[in-house]
Amino acid sequence: MFLYPLALVVQQSVQPDTGGTSLQPYSDVFGSESFREALGTTVWLAVGATVGCLVLGFALALVIAFVPFPGGKAVAKFIDVFLSFPSFLITLSLLFIYGTKGMANGLWTDATGASGDGPFQFLTTPWGVLLAEITYFTPFVMRPLLAAFSQIDTAQLEVASSLGARPLRVVRKVILPEALPALAAGGSLVLVMCLNEFGIVLFTGAKDVTTLPMLVYSKAMLESDYPAACVVAVVNIAISVGLYGLYRVVSRRAGA
Repeated sequence: MFLYPLALVVQQSVQPDTGGTSLQPYSDVFGSESFREALGTTVWLAVGATVGCLVLGFALALVIAFVPFPGGKAVAKFIDVFLSFPSFLITLSLLFIYGTKGMANGLWTDATGASGDGPFQFLTTPWGVLLAEITYFTPFVMRPLLAAFSQIDTAQLEVASSLGARPLRVVRKVILPEALPALAAGGSLVLVMCLNEFGIVLFTGAKDVTTLPMLVYSKAMLESDYPAACVVAVVNIAISVGLYGLYRVVSRRAGA
């Protein structure tokens, strides 16, 4: 039952509107500039968001795990709750703050008396999509990192510090090696999810940002070109399955 819809997508991708069975839809899609641009946009957004999530997630997880502060345990528990939020909810929150009519632009126009929409217009650009993806997916990196950090013997950190190691050296020599499997697992998961993300791109209203999922939607719903939509979907599925296999291998080695 689960594989049947996927089989239909693959079947439809080799059935052009002219009838019969042919690889012409693949040739047409692969030769189109829109597909190449969507593929490039999808890859750079996914890679950029993954790198951003790894850096930000590692820094935040370090603070939560090793820097005592009021409410630290509550923040750690909230990470689990955050993982259940739909992606469009985070995007809407960013729109309320940084959107054309958002709070930041409203405060700017009120403070300066300037007319117009305000200076914060980046949310509808590729950089806005990247910010939204990093904001939403960072907790998916933090969760395995916090689990890995909880297994680190604090005595190792105390010994390293007592021997004169500076905090950055302790992080690099003691904490980071223990965190690498969790970083790899979290980064692999984020990469897969970013490649398939649809809601964030749609809700930011970034008209010039077309990813593979957005191209599937455009071909199917706006152009009624179902063979082309299925070709793009097959490519997206192939990439996702390959990366998911990599994620499973990394997770198994990380003990996740």
